[in-house]
Amino acid sequence: MAATSADKVLTLLSRASLGLGGLAILPAICLFDVDGGQRAVMLNMLTGVEDKVRGEGTHFRVPWLMQPKLYNIRMRPKLIQTTTGTKDLQIVTIHVRMLFRPSVEGLPTIHKTLGEDYDERVLPSIANEVMKATVAQYNAEQLLTQREQVSHVIRDGIIQRAKQFNIVMDDISITHLTYGKEFARAIEEKQVAQQDAERQKFLVEMADQERQATITRSEGEAEAAKLISEALAKHGKGLIDVRRIDAAKDIAESLAKSPNVMYLPAGQQMLLNVAGSGRQQ
Repeated sequence: MAATSADKVLTLLSRASLGLGGLAILPAICLFDVDGGQRAVMLNMLTGVEDKVRGEGTHFRVPWLMQPKLYNIRMRPKLIQTTTGTKDLQIVTIHVRMLFRPSVEGLPTIHKTLGEDYDERVLPSIANEVMKATVAQYNAEQLLTQREQVSHVIRDGIIQRAKQFNIVMDDISITHLTYGKEFARAIEEKQVAQQDAERQKFLVEMADQERQATITRSEGEAEAAKLISEALAKHGKGLIDVRRIDAAKDIAESLAKSPNVMYLPAGQQMLLNVAGSGRQQ
Protein backbone atom coordinates (compact mmCIF):
# COMPACT_ATOMS: atom_id res chain seq x y z
CA MET A 1 0.00 0.00 0.00
CA ALA A 2 2.80 2.41 0.85
CA ALA A 3 4.53 1.74 -2.51
CA THR A 4 1.31 2.34 -4.40
CA SER A 5 0.72 5.64 -2.59
CA ALA A 6 4.30 6.75 -3.35
CA ASP A 7 3.83 5.96 -7.05
CA LYS A 8 0.65 7.99 -7.17
CA VAL A 9 2.34 10.98 -5.50
CA LEU A 10 5.28 10.85 -7.91
CA THR A 11 2.93 10.62 -10.85
CA LEU A 12 1.01 13.65 -9.67
CA LEU A 13 4.25 15.59 -9.12
CA SER A 14 5.53 14.74 -12.58
CA ARG A 15 2.26 15.79 -14.15
CA ALA A 16 2.25 19.04 -12.18
CA SER A 17 5.83 19.80 -13.17
CA LEU A 18 5.04 19.12 -16.81
CA GLY A 19 2.03 21.40 -16.52
CA LEU A 20 4.06 24.16 -14.92
CA GLY A 21 6.79 23.75 -17.52
CA GLY A 22 4.20 24.02 -20.26
CA LEU A 23 2.76 27.14 -18.68
CA ALA A 24 6.27 28.65 -18.49
CA ILE A 25 6.98 27.96 -22.15
CA LEU A 26 3.53 29.12 -23.29
CA PRO A 27 4.24 32.91 -23.06
CA ALA A 28 7.43 32.56 -25.07
CA ILE A 29 5.52 30.71 -27.80
CA CYS A 30 2.27 32.63 -27.80
CA LEU A 31 3.49 36.19 -27.12
CA PHE A 32 5.78 38.50 -29.09
CA ASP A 33 7.03 42.04 -28.53
CA VAL A 34 7.13 45.01 -30.93
CA ASP A 35 9.81 47.55 -29.98
CA GLY A 36 9.68 51.30 -30.45
CA GLY A 37 10.11 52.37 -34.04
CA GLN A 38 8.79 49.02 -35.31
CA ARG A 39 5.53 47.64 -36.63
CA ALA A 40 4.51 43.99 -37.07
CA VAL A 41 2.73 42.43 -40.03
CA MET A 42 1.05 39.14 -39.23
CA LEU A 43 1.27 36.23 -41.66
CA ASN A 44 -1.59 33.79 -41.08
CA MET A 45 -0.70 30.38 -42.49
CA LEU A 46 -4.37 29.79 -43.38
CA THR A 47 -5.60 33.18 -44.65
CA GLY A 48 -2.37 34.93 -45.68
CA VAL A 49 -1.12 38.40 -44.68
CA GLU A 50 -3.54 40.17 -42.36
CA ASP A 51 -4.50 43.80 -43.01
CA LYS A 52 -4.12 44.74 -39.37
CA VAL A 53 -0.72 46.17 -38.40
CA ARG A 54 0.45 45.58 -34.81
CA GLY A 55 1.93 48.58 -33.02
CA GLU A 56 4.40 48.80 -30.17
CA GLY A 57 3.85 46.48 -27.21
CA THR A 58 3.20 42.78 -26.50
CA HIS A 59 0.80 40.84 -28.71
CA PHE A 60 -0.71 37.34 -28.81
CA ARG A 61 -0.19 34.83 -31.58
CA VAL A 62 -1.14 31.22 -32.20
CA PRO A 63 2.06 29.18 -32.42
CA TRP A 64 2.97 27.91 -35.90
CA LEU A 65 -0.26 29.38 -37.27
CA MET A 66 0.60 33.10 -36.99
CA GLN A 67 4.07 34.40 -37.86
CA PRO A 68 4.84 38.09 -37.15
CA LYS A 69 7.19 40.03 -39.48
CA LEU A 70 8.79 43.13 -37.98
CA TYR A 71 9.42 46.29 -40.03
CA ASN A 72 11.49 49.35 -39.11
CA ILE A 73 9.42 52.52 -39.55
CA ARG A 74 12.18 54.99 -38.55
CA MET A 75 13.62 57.36 -41.15
CA ARG A 76 16.66 55.88 -42.88
CA PRO A 77 19.11 57.50 -45.32
CA LYS A 78 19.95 56.17 -48.74
CA LEU A 79 22.40 57.59 -51.30
CA ILE A 80 21.71 57.02 -55.00
CA GLN A 81 24.27 57.83 -57.70
CA THR A 82 23.65 57.93 -61.43
CA THR A 83 25.54 59.03 -64.54
CA THR A 84 23.48 60.47 -67.37
CA GLY A 85 23.48 63.01 -70.19
CA THR A 86 22.19 66.58 -70.25
CA LYS A 87 20.16 68.30 -72.94
CA ASP A 88 23.35 69.48 -74.66
CA LEU A 89 24.85 65.95 -74.50
CA GLN A 90 27.22 66.58 -71.59
CA ILE A 91 27.89 63.70 -69.18
CA VAL A 92 27.14 64.44 -65.52
CA THR A 93 27.23 62.35 -62.37
CA ILE A 94 24.60 63.24 -59.78
CA HIS A 95 24.30 62.04 -56.17
CA VAL A 96 20.96 62.23 -54.35
CA ARG A 97 20.49 61.59 -50.63
CA MET A 98 17.03 60.44 -49.50
CA LEU A 99 15.44 60.01 -46.09
CA PHE A 100 12.66 57.42 -46.36
CA ARG A 101 10.37 55.22 -44.28
CA PRO A 102 7.56 52.82 -45.08
CA SER A 103 3.94 53.85 -44.83
CA VAL A 104 2.46 52.13 -41.78
CA GLU A 105 -0.90 51.60 -43.49
CA GLY A 106 0.83 50.13 -46.53
CA LEU A 107 3.01 47.62 -44.68
CA PRO A 108 0.74 44.63 -45.52
CA THR A 109 0.92 45.53 -49.23
CA ILE A 110 4.70 46.03 -49.01
CA HIS A 111 5.07 42.61 -47.40
CA LYS A 112 2.89 40.98 -50.03
CA THR A 113 4.43 42.57 -53.11
CA LEU A 114 8.00 43.59 -52.22
CA GLY A 115 9.17 41.93 -49.03
CA GLU A 116 11.40 43.11 -46.23
CA ASP A 117 14.09 44.44 -48.63
CA TYR A 118 11.60 46.76 -50.34
CA ASP A 119 14.03 49.71 -50.31
CA GLU A 120 16.66 47.86 -52.35
CA ARG A 121 14.02 46.71 -54.83
CA VAL A 122 12.31 50.08 -55.40
CA LEU A 123 14.44 53.13 -54.53
CA PRO A 124 17.40 52.66 -56.91
CA SER A 125 15.13 52.12 -59.92
CA ILE A 126 12.73 55.01 -59.34
CA ALA A 127 15.52 57.41 -58.30
CA ASN A 128 17.56 56.67 -61.43
CA GLU A 129 14.47 56.99 -63.61
CA VAL A 130 13.50 60.39 -62.19
CA MET A 131 17.05 61.80 -62.13
CA LYS A 132 17.79 60.81 -65.75
CA ALA A 133 14.46 62.18 -66.98
CA THR A 134 15.00 65.45 -65.11
CA VAL A 135 18.64 66.03 -66.07
CA ALA A 136 17.80 65.45 -69.73
CA GLN A 137 15.58 68.57 -69.64
CA TYR A 138 18.41 70.96 -68.72
CA ASN A 139 21.71 72.07 -70.22
CA ALA A 140 24.91 71.51 -68.27
CA GLU A 141 25.14 75.20 -67.39
CA GLN A 142 21.52 75.30 -66.25
CA LEU A 143 22.20 72.49 -63.77
CA LEU A 144 24.57 74.90 -62.01
CA THR A 145 22.59 78.12 -62.29
CA GLN A 146 19.19 76.50 -61.59
CA ARG A 147 20.26 73.85 -59.09
CA GLU A 148 17.48 74.64 -56.62
CA GLN A 149 14.83 74.22 -59.32
CA VAL A 150 16.40 70.96 -60.52
CA SER A 151 16.46 69.64 -56.95
CA HIS A 152 12.80 70.59 -56.51
CA VAL A 153 11.77 68.76 -59.71
CA ILE A 154 13.73 65.64 -58.71
CA ARG A 155 12.25 65.69 -55.21
CA ASP A 156 8.66 65.94 -56.45
CA GLY A 157 9.22 63.20 -59.00
CA ILE A 158 10.74 60.73 -56.53
CA ILE A 159 8.04 61.47 -53.93
CA GLN A 160 5.26 60.75 -56.42
CA ARG A 161 6.88 57.54 -57.66
CA ALA A 162 7.69 56.27 -54.15
CA LYS A 163 4.13 56.94 -53.04
CA GLN A 164 2.93 54.32 -55.50
CA PHE A 165 4.94 51.72 -53.54
CA ASN A 166 3.76 52.92 -50.07
CA ILE A 167 7.13 54.55 -49.30
CA VAL A 168 7.20 57.96 -47.64
CA MET A 169 10.03 60.38 -48.56
CA ASP A 170 10.79 62.88 -45.80
CA ASP A 171 13.71 64.64 -47.51
CA ILE A 172 15.53 64.52 -50.86
CA SER A 173 18.56 66.63 -51.72
CA ILE A 174 21.34 66.77 -54.32
CA THR A 175 24.66 66.28 -52.54
CA HIS A 176 27.11 66.14 -55.46
CA LEU A 177 27.04 67.18 -59.09
CA THR A 178 30.12 66.51 -61.21
CA TYR A 179 30.76 66.88 -64.93
CA GLY A 180 32.86 65.02 -67.45
CA LYS A 181 36.45 65.94 -68.27
CA GLU A 182 35.50 67.61 -71.57
CA PHE A 183 33.00 69.96 -69.94
CA ALA A 184 35.38 70.76 -67.07
CA ARG A 185 38.08 71.61 -69.62
CA ALA A 186 35.63 73.79 -71.55
CA ILE A 187 34.70 75.67 -68.35
CA GLU A 188 38.37 76.23 -67.54
CA GLU A 189 39.06 77.55 -71.05
CA LYS A 190 36.03 79.82 -70.83
CA GLN A 191 37.24 81.25 -67.53
CA VAL A 192 40.70 81.86 -68.98
CA ALA A 193 39.16 83.60 -72.00
CA GLN A 194 37.02 85.77 -69.73
CA GLN A 195 40.07 86.73 -67.66
CA ASP A 196 42.00 87.62 -70.84
CA ALA A 197 39.07 89.72 -72.04
CA GLU A 198 38.92 91.55 -68.71
CA ARG A 199 42.69 92.12 -68.86
CA GLN A 200 42.49 93.52 -72.40
CA LYS A 201 39.60 95.73 -71.34
CA PHE A 202 41.67 97.07 -68.46
CA LEU A 203 44.62 97.77 -70.79
CA VAL A 204 42.34 99.65 -73.20
CA GLU A 205 40.90 101.72 -70.36
CA MET A 206 44.40 102.46 -69.02
CA ALA A 207 45.59 103.54 -72.50
CA ASP A 208 42.54 105.77 -72.83
CA GLN A 209 43.28 107.35 -69.47
CA GLU A 210 46.88 107.94 -70.47
CA ARG A 211 45.74 109.52 -73.73
CA GLN A 212 43.36 111.80 -71.84
CA ALA A 213 46.15 112.75 -69.45
CA THR A 214 48.51 113.53 -72.33
CA ILE A 215 45.88 115.71 -74.00
CA THR A 216 45.21 117.54 -70.74
CA ARG A 217 48.95 118.02 -70.13
CA SER A 218 49.48 119.34 -73.69
CA GLU A 219 46.58 121.72 -73.34
CA GLY A 220 48.02 123.01 -70.06
CA GLU A 221 51.46 123.52 -71.55
CA ALA A 222 49.97 125.33 -74.56
CA GLU A 223 47.96 127.56 -72.27
CA ALA A 224 51.06 128.28 -70.19
CA ALA A 225 53.09 129.13 -73.31
CA LYS A 226 50.31 131.42 -74.45
CA LEU A 227 50.26 133.23 -71.12
CA ILE A 228 54.05 133.59 -71.14
CA SER A 229 53.97 135.01 -74.67
CA GLU A 230 51.33 137.50 -73.69
CA ALA A 231 53.32 138.52 -70.58
CA LEU A 232 56.51 139.00 -72.65
CA ALA A 233 54.64 141.07 -75.20
CA LYS A 234 53.14 143.23 -72.47
CA HIS A 235 56.03 143.60 -69.96
CA GLY A 236 59.13 142.87 -72.01
CA LYS A 237 61.93 140.61 -70.69
CA GLY A 238 61.25 141.31 -67.06
CA LEU A 239 59.47 138.00 -66.61
CA ILE A 240 62.46 136.11 -68.04
CA ASP A 241 64.81 137.91 -65.63
CA VAL A 242 62.54 137.02 -62.71
CA ARG A 243 62.47 133.37 -63.79
CA ARG A 244 66.28 133.39 -64.16
CA ILE A 245 66.71 134.80 -60.67
CA ASP A 246 64.32 132.15 -59.24
CA ALA A 247 66.24 129.39 -61.01
CA ALA A 248 69.54 130.73 -59.71
CA LYS A 249 68.17 130.73 -56.15
CA ASP A 250 67.05 127.12 -56.48
CA ILE A 251 70.46 126.06 -57.84
CA ALA A 252 72.32 127.91 -55.10
CA GLU A 253 70.11 126.38 -52.41
CA SER A 254 70.72 122.87 -53.78
CA LEU A 255 74.49 123.38 -53.95
CA ALA A 256 74.58 124.83 -50.43
CA LYS A 257 73.04 121.65 -49.05
CA SER A 258 75.57 119.42 -50.81
CA PRO A 259 78.54 118.35 -48.55
CA ASN A 260 80.89 118.05 -51.55
CA VAL A 261 80.71 121.72 -52.64
CA MET A 262 82.90 124.46 -51.09
CA TYR A 263 82.53 128.20 -51.74
CA LEU A 264 85.65 130.44 -51.90
CA PRO A 265 85.31 134.25 -51.93
CA ALA A 266 86.60 135.71 -55.15
CA GLY A 267 89.70 137.99 -55.08
CA GLN A 268 90.80 137.11 -51.51
CA GLN A 269 93.95 135.30 -50.25
CA MET A 270 93.17 131.96 -48.55
CA LEU A 271 95.41 129.48 -46.75
CA LEU A 272 95.08 127.17 -49.67
CA ASN A 273 96.97 129.73 -51.78
CA VAL A 274 99.90 130.48 -49.34
CA ALA A 275 102.34 128.01 -50.89
CA GLY A 276 101.68 129.26 -54.38
CA SER A 277 102.25 132.93 -53.33
CA GLY A 278 105.67 132.17 -51.76
CA ARG A 279 107.00 130.54 -54.91
CA GLN A 280 105.92 133.50 -57.04
CA GLN A 281 107.81 135.95 -54.83
